[in-house]
Amino acid sequence: MKKDTSQQFTEIIDQCLNVFVTKQKDYNTAWRILRLSSLTDQIYIKANRIRSIQVKGDQKIEEGIVPEFIGIVNYSVMALIQLEKGVADSADLSHDEAVAAFKHHLFAARDLMMNKNHDYDEAWRNMRISSLTDIILMKLLRIKQIEDNQGKTIASEGLDANYLDIINYAVFALIKIVLEHES
Repeated sequence: MKKDTSQQFTEIIDQCLNVFVTKQKDYNTAWRILRLSSLTDQIYIKANRIRSIQVKGDQKIEEGIVPEFIGIVNYSVMALIQLEKGVADSADLSHDEAVAAFKHHLFAARDLMMNKNHDYDEAWRNMRISSLTDIILMKLLRIKQIEDNQGKTIASEGLDANYLDIINYAVFALIKIVLEHES
């Protein structure tokens, strides 16, 4: 049976959106004060923990890698919102505004994924979750370098393209772990 990538992707981003909405109820939009570099570091912490667990084969904190991949998706979307709106001095978005902006960027990532998935013929399905993790970490190093260069690039894609790719690689990992039960 052929797997429906669009349906699987939507199922995963719905889970990510649910976590975002739930946390909005607890924290409002406190994340709006974070600079891009802080969001990049939050994503790095999560990706590095995933890699550490993959390499060591065990973990001391009960929370597994699924919430970490969800966090990678959600912090990456927050970074895209910050790129679009700029950093705020307070929680300046209403719940509905934040959710609408979040959905906008999730759907943009999905649309990009569908276009790339067509061209690459679902190559990600044959990738290891550890490789997806490594690629996310590589993208983060690229983002850090672009941030250090004040957002300027010569021949490379910008920050937004890298965050979108990170979202897609994290969703691919979640599809493999959650929906296809790979370990």
